[in-house]
Amino acid sequence: MSRMQASTYPMVSVEEAIGIVLERTPVLPTEEIALDEALGRVLAEDVIARDDMPPFAASSVDGYAVIAADGDRPRQVVSEIIAGSTELSPLRPGLTARIMTGAPLPVGADAVIMVEETVEQAGVMTTRVAPRPSDNVHPRGQDVAIGQVVLAAGAVLGAPEIGLLATVGRGRLRVFRRPVVAVLSTGDELIEPDQPLRPGAIRDSNRHTLLASIREAGGIPVSLGTVRDDEAAQEAMIQEGLGRADVVLTSGGVSVGSRDLIKPILRRIGTIHFGRVSFKPGKPTTFATVGDQLVFGLPGFPVSSLVSFEIFVRPALRKLQGFPRLHRTVAQVTLGHAITPSPDRPEYQRAIVRWEDGGLVARSTGAQRSSRLLSLVGANALLRIPPGTRPIAAGDRVDALLTGEILGAGD
Repeated sequence: MSRMQASTYPMVSVEEAIGIVLERTPVLPTEEIALDEALGRVLAEDVIARDDMPPFAASSVDGYAVIAADGDRPRQVVSEIIAGSTELSPLRPGLTARIMTGAPLPVGADAVIMVEETVEQAGVMTTRVAPRPSDNVHPRGQDVAIGQVVLAAGAVLGAPEIGLLATVGRGRLRVFRRPVVAVLSTGDELIEPDQPLRPGAIRDSNRHTLLASIREAGGIPVSLGTVRDDEAAQEAMIQEGLGRADVVLTSGGVSVGSRDLIKPILRRIGTIHFGRVSFKPGKPTTFATVGDQLVFGLPGFPVSSLVSFEIFVRPALRKLQGFPRLHRTVAQVTLGHAITPSPDRPEYQRAIVRWEDGGLVARSTGAQRSSRLLSLVGANALLRIPPGTRPIAAGDRVDALLTGEILGAGD
């Protein structure tokens, strides 16, 4: 059995640790996918319009296609044009055609009079409106011109972007690949969530929390299950993860106890780039590479594990996918009550931020113990509290990483 000893890894700052991770995180190769699979993906190519949109002059209203030079004189109705019409008779002076929104203008017509401004009786349309050329007409190419770059590489594809891709005829497109991320929980004490507790056991919440967090960050999660505190067994499972995934996350076993085996394993099979971070919760967070693959050793306490994921792993997963913005939005918030800082390390305290009286106000979710997962339930921000020996007063302003939807004062 190994003996316990103080960590020999130098303490790095949060900013240094993030820089070390991102410096070693590549952007994954690209793949071609179908349009209906593209939501949330990052475009890996410029998309250029191959057609004008609309591809013809079209009516923007329901009404009558006319020749503007006819002024407000009565016109004989000779046809009706609906969207999708292809056989259109040209208009001559004194004639008009009923036309529906989105339908093509016939040759000769240069304006549309809205139906609300007309009266039709016995095949004759009358109006007191003297139209001007181009009234209520969408000209060809008004929305998109042929040869135009409609979306640039790096665009994040939401519903409007997918609609635009469909508009310009892109049923397939090239995007950056999503990272496969394997998650392994370590510890003799762990049991599955649906198993009854036995003496000395705890249910494994970290693996399920991390699998959900990976999915939310755009990754493809793979569960490696749990593994006992045995160095050979843990190394075998990490190697399995490296064979199946781009990134491996372990939970637990990164501190200085006699059964904390992750750091010795990673030191043997790869390169550890940091093994301690000056922040709370999550000081023993570890980052290593095995070849070009990333391995994160996250702490075993549930809050430490999830906060460490948020600060270090999530930005790496976003970089792998080609996202242009890697980090959460940081906003200045006003404290709704006093907060006691940690004396020696910056702390990421869990909080609920609301709009109140025109500003963002933050209140703690309660006890901030690293074992208390309830402190993250309902939280939509992590407050960055600098170290100090005096409480930070209510009304003071601090930075907050916004991790969820901002609430209104009544929510």
